Amino acid sequence: MKTARDLCLFDLDHTLLPLDSDHAFGAFLVDIGWADGGEFRRRNDEFYQQYLASRLDVHAYIDFATSAWRGRPAAEQQQVQQRFMQEVIAPQLKPQALALVEEHRARGDLIAIVTATNEFVTAPVARAFGVEHLLATELERDEAGTITGRIRGVPSYQGGKITRVEQWLAQLGARWEDFGRISFYSDSPNDLPLLERATDPVATNPSPTLETVARERGWRILKLFNDQEIHR
Repeated sequence: MKTARDLCLFDLDHTLLPLDSDHAFGAFLVDIGWADGGEFRRRNDEFYQQYLASRLDVHAYIDFATSAWRGRPAAEQQQVQQRFMQEVIAPQLKPQALALVEEHRARGDLIAIVTATNEFVTAPVARAFGVEHLLATELERDEAGTITGRIRGVPSYQGGKITRVEQWLAQLGARWEDFGRISFYSDSPNDLPLLERATDPVATNPSPTLETVARERGWRILKLFNDQEIHR
């Protein structure tokens, strides 16, 4: 299916948001008393450091990250999801990030957010950006609809992001080759596989490691949250 549209993919945490929503949600659970302020916070920080070092066991992390809330009634889960969005995320929706998404929407690009953070945390964020297609790590549910602490399908983490994008495109009857340009914005070296797959990789608010790679390869570097942009 050849198309005149371009494809635009966004990472979320530290790319469109100036924070890590996964880690922040864990801290929020501690703040509202749903999780232990000592051990849970310590492990949350530990997993986050593993992510930054590109050695996260995503399956172990999902089991941990959902443990404080997955057994609660659905109504309570929805309330805490809404509170987190209103109290933590909404103040961090920066005009320049919203404008970047809108720029690609105005071009007629097919847009998706591709994030390792789970769907429970990120679905409201994608809606706030007006992005229909969210490829987040999906949470397994049992026959009663209860979250099990396991991952459904392929987690959208590291090389898994390529798999998830390919699966999504196939559902749309499309392939990589159908797009003239494929942009991908990310801050993290965890996303190198998908950055390398894009025709227009953009190191966005990059970590020192990713910024070094981007400079070596001549990739565009975008400092989205301090109004500083570096072009190749």
